[in-house]
Amino acid sequence: MSKAELKISSKTYSAWSLRGWLLCHLAGLDVEEKPVANDETNRAELLLLSPSVLVPRLNHDGASVWDTLAIAEYLNESYPKACMLPADRLARAHCRAVSGEIHSGFANLRSALPMNLKVRHESFPVFSGAKPDIERIETIWKECLSTYGGPFLFGKKPTIADAMYAPVTTRFITYAVDIAPECAAYCQTIADWEPMKQWTAGAMAEPEEMEELDAEF
Repeated sequence: MSKAELKISSKTYSAWSLRGWLLCHLAGLDVEEKPVANDETNRAELLLLSPSVLVPRLNHDGASVWDTLAIAEYLNESYPKACMLPADRLARAHCRAVSGEIHSGFANLRSALPMNLKVRHESFPVFSGAKPDIERIETIWKECLSTYGGPFLFGKKPTIADAMYAPVTTRFITYAVDIAPECAAYCQTIADWEPMKQWTAGAMAEPEEMEELDAEF
């Protein structure tokens, strides 16, 4: 069987690519990265101007799977021993629900605080429309951390939910968003997670930049 391939976009800017990559690591699947060109279509996706996200796309054992939640379910089905979802039925349902919420919502947060791993702001004016999104994410995190004990959202080991929320943690760090201490600690947990450190190192090595996402606004 040929090695699995994962098509990804910019490691600096692409939240969707990061999610797909982390999901593969959660499954224990060794993938060959296939970066796509930073053309106008891809730039539109990164700038939230395109309704369709073409990456990440996982090619594995004859299957071609795109959309991060589809990749998550495919990998969970293919590698059940990886325990990508919690073992408990109720926790598993909770994990799926919060993962679906970040997948389909929080548009104001995405546009106000675009992912950019090469930038750190000491302070940043957060668009008022994004504040309810931030508050809702804090509520989700606090509930999960309190219920399951941390340091990850569903206990001691990372799950699909952590892969889905990882790009949000980078946004909160990049833009110095004022969040509750337990939420800030969770952001640091994700930053210290070995696959996340590997991805970040790859982002730092990327030569290309997008002026539209590097602007001060």
